[in-house]
Amino acid sequence: MKAASYYDTYTKLVPAGDIVAILESQLEPSIALFCCISEEKSLHRYAEGKWSIRQVLNHITDTERVMLSRAYWFARGFGSSLPGMDQDVAAAAARADEVSLAEHIAEFRTVREATLSFFLNLPKECWSREGIASDNLFDVEALAYIIAGHNLHHQNILRSRYL
Repeated sequence: MKAASYYDTYTKLVPAGDIVAILESQLEPSIALFCCISEEKSLHRYAEGKWSIRQVLNHITDTERVMLSRAYWFARGFGSSLPGMDQDVAAAAARADEVSLAEHIAEFRTVREATLSFFLNLPKECWSREGIASDNLFDVEALAYIIAGHNLHHQNILRSRYL
């Protein structure tokens, strides 16, 4: 897999195996975790200046969208580089605390189902295709692992600092 070493934080959390099966196996447990949080609790921040639970879930979903769009771009053979994503700009624009937790959960499900559909139908030779995003080299397989690992990373933070 090819990705900047920064992403090792996420990819090292993902167990060995079929990455599509791993992504699929995350869906229902992720939903179950989010559903055990009340609407009131979802506005909780564990410290001043930290995101609320709704903002964390919005960030997970936004990042999955970005990584999936990169995977699409590279897998389909487009050669141009892609820009980076500033998570703080995205978080501010989303105004996630104004959206109910239930709506965030539904959105996460929809995005993950789109992710699964894309990767389930991806021709084998496309998994190794490469491209540049945020001035870093990625291959499509690494992007799938980043999606899975990023979700795990933030769920670990939710469990340890918020819940």
